[in-house]
Amino acid sequence: MYQIITGPLLWLSFLIFVGGLAWRVYTYIKGLDWKLDRVAYSTQTAHGVRGAANSILAWIVPFGSQGWKVKPIFTILFFVFHIGIVITPLFLLGHAEVLKLRFGIGWPALPMVVADVLTVSMMCAGAFIIVRRIALPEVRIITSLYDYLLLVITIAPFFTGFMAVHQLGGDNTFWLFAHILSGEVMLIAIPFTKLFHMVGFFLSRGQLGMDYGIKRGGMKGTNMAW
Repeated sequence: MYQIITGPLLWLSFLIFVGGLAWRVYTYIKGLDWKLDRVAYSTQTAHGVRGAANSILAWIVPFGSQGWKVKPIFTILFFVFHIGIVITPLFLLGHAEVLKLRFGIGWPALPMVVADVLTVSMMCAGAFIIVRRIALPEVRIITSLYDYLLLVITIAPFFTGFMAVHQLGGDNTFWLFAHILSGEVMLIAIPFTKLFHMVGFFLSRGQLGMDYGIKRGGMKGTNMAW
């Protein structure tokens, strides 16, 4: 069983993940219209690229944008949640060993104590996000069962992995298998759900940055078609 879920099933998960993301990115860019969506890939490139970079940078740095400054506690927990999601699985020792064994890829690993801190912090931040969605009326009204399901899909690999690594909760084999399978479910879900925002964020934020960078960053008042 272990050989199957860390071999063919893992390969399949990665193929769906990479292929699905590539298709979503392609269809997103192909579907943009330069007049309607205000993007410029071949005209005013310097202004567009500068605006896109500035927009993305402002939103991936804590308190880099006005939107992050309005709710500082949420901003801190939001970044704790997302940093844990990205850094922990990429540099966890166990994952590095699987990558080396299955794919022949050498990868640096985090000290276990750092990985534990990131994992626990991410799960606590995730719990806060769930409570926030339930407690605040303005958030609850736009939250559906689908959103809670995505949070469960996201948190499950970290919870089960923590239980397996520290041999908590009884049957360690169960937690190990649950960790691997839940991680594969998350990989498969990313291209086809709201979890696509791990890539879609950069696309949409870059698109908005291009619009502002061109219209307000040097081309305002010119005879451009838009």
